[in-house]
Amino acid sequence: MFIDRADIFVQAGDGGDGSNSFCKIKGLKKRQDGGDGGKGGDIILVADKNVQTLIDFHFRKHFRGDDGSSGSGNHRNGANADDCIVRLPLGTIVRDRYEDIAYCDLKADGQSVVLIKGGAGGHGNSKFRQATAGDPGEEKEITLELKLIADVGIIGYPNAGKSSLISRISKAKSKIANYPFTTKTPILGMVKLSDERSFVVCDIPGLIEGAHAGRGLGDDFLRHVERTRALIHMIDMAGVDCRNPADDFKSINSELKLYNAQLGKRPQVIAVNKMDIPEAKENLKAFRKKIKKTVYPISCVTGEGIKELLEAVYKKL
Repeated sequence: MFIDRADIFVQAGDGGDGSNSFCKIKGLKKRQDGGDGGKGGDIILVADKNVQTLIDFHFRKHFRGDDGSSGSGNHRNGANADDCIVRLPLGTIVRDRYEDIAYCDLKADGQSVVLIKGGAGGHGNSKFRQATAGDPGEEKEITLELKLIADVGIIGYPNAGKSSLISRISKAKSKIANYPFTTKTPILGMVKLSDERSFVVCDIPGLIEGAHAGRGLGDDFLRHVERTRALIHMIDMAGVDCRNPADDFKSINSELKLYNAQLGKRPQVIAVNKMDIPEAKENLKAFRKKIKKTVYPISCVTGEGIKELLEAVYKKL
């Protein structure tokens, strides 16, 4: 199961209490010798390339740092608590659950952020002062939002052949069938053109009109497109679902702009698929007249034109 959003509660540890201790030595007055309390554990977020989804955070919703130890007599300070490490997938944005605040964007493996700090330890009564309790740790409710990091996103209407393409050009295995919305979660794959040339592609589940407003979970899927540097726009040139290829092209680009104006400016390589079907050749002539852009005719069944398509994508990158 691929999970790309979760709400969790985090609380840093409380500081340990300072000690209120007196030592009586024979023949002398009582001496104040209480030690300070230890610091509470912080909540630290760490990007980890080995974590792929946020599914664990649907089962575990609460994360709490340990409390610092209390001080004791003879000026002994309490131990600081260990920090609570929360490991997240690369590409996770951490937001406040209720306010429009983004705390961090974890993009690099090993990147770490102290989200909230543990409470300071209380003072012991040594140094002729009153003993104090430790401070409470900070707490927050946060939303984790995962945006996959890929060089290239494959976009298009359902059944355009996106899953077939990523299965052919990489080792990623996406479910393929002749009905819409076969792919329900984004899938990453590595494309290797040579020892020195490679890039990561992401198969984005099919978009439809109204995707920017959430129709068909489109806004969830479009979130993953934001990370990409270029797009492969897949068009079903055979029109097997009785749609017009030129209208499909314009509709998807409109959805990109409505969701995020910058996505409308993202470099695109247009892949017109299903050229092994006779109707596609006739439709391609009309498509070229309407769109007037460079297109790459391909067939995910026969492999026709795919090498040229990938070279064009690499040049865009």
